[in-house]
Amino acid sequence: MGVKNYLIEGVSCTGKTTICNELQRRGYQAIHGDRELAYQGDPETGEKTDTASHKNHIWDLDKVKALVDNKNEPVTFFCGGSRNFPKFIDLFDGVFILEVDIETLNQRLDARPEDEFGGKKSERELIVRLHETKEDIPKNGMIIDAAAPVEHVVDAIVGQSEGS
Repeated sequence: MGVKNYLIEGVSCTGKTTICNELQRRGYQAIHGDRELAYQGDPETGEKTDTASHKNHIWDLDKVKALVDNKNEPVTFFCGGSRNFPKFIDLFDGVFILEVDIETLNQRLDARPEDEFGGKKSERELIVRLHETKEDIPKNGMIIDAAAPVEHVVDAIVGQSEGS
């Protein structure tokens, strides 16, 4: 999709969907990975599974590759989380990691409806653990303070992407 392609990752409730919406509002090509690329599958093989779980939330590797190979836009942002990101992370020109403090995370989790991921107690406990351990996100991305107002977060991401 873009001459340059960036991944925007982070633990649940750090603002990936909100950032994607704002990027689109500003006219950027932005892909909602959790809506457009995700399915339940084995992170190693990509084989689809009926087991719905956080660890099986993966992106379609062929779709990611096809979108990255299409150079119709100057820049494309891929927003969302995936447990198979090691399979495609090298396709991106950069990675942004959205981070928030635990207080902000808890406020956002409190506002989550029960039918969204993070709305149930067991999911919330998982998200808090992942926030603490950072085990589920890329290790070498640029950290962005996502507790700031959305406009500032997007300004930071766009500024860094234009500077690279």
